[in-house]
Amino acid sequence: MNGELIVFVILFLITISGALFMLNLSKVVHMVMALVLTFLGIAGLYVMLAAEFVAVVQILIYSGAITIIMLFGIMLTKHTDEERKTSFAKKGIVLSGITLFFLIMFSAIRNLSLGSEATTLHENNTEQIGIMLFTDYVIPFELVSVVLLVALVGAVILAKRDDAKEGEGS
Repeated sequence: MNGELIVFVILFLITISGALFMLNLSKVVHMVMALVLTFLGIAGLYVMLAAEFVAVVQILIYSGAITIIMLFGIMLTKHTDEERKTSFAKKGIVLSGITLFFLIMFSAIRNLSLGSEATTLHENNTEQIGIMLFTDYVIPFELVSVVLLVALVGAVILAKRDDAKEGEGS
């Protein structure tokens, strides 16, 4: 076993354990923290793939911003702390579905032929992403920002509408 394989196995275990914790924990805040663990493991896998820019974006956007938004959403909404127990049969069905999905993906990836290896794969990753993003994909990039803004405004309107209904009812 070489060092690269050991690091991959460690990152794989971090990612999978974070995902399993997220599915099995009962408190929402703990689930979000387990999701952060998964995001950090994925960022480590991106570093191993020599995609440093994507790894940094993964940490900044997902592990940072999205997690903070989730925590604010949890704190600002009214929710009950009731623990719902799921039956063993439901967990078995979910586990068998996950296992079936894994086996299908494993066989598909194992039989996949990617062709020859790219020679200029790791040269100026960030520069290549920036050039493509702001030349070929500038319209989709701006449309995504508009969609996110509309979603944010819609969430604020829905939150205000709920507050107005509660004020009338009391």
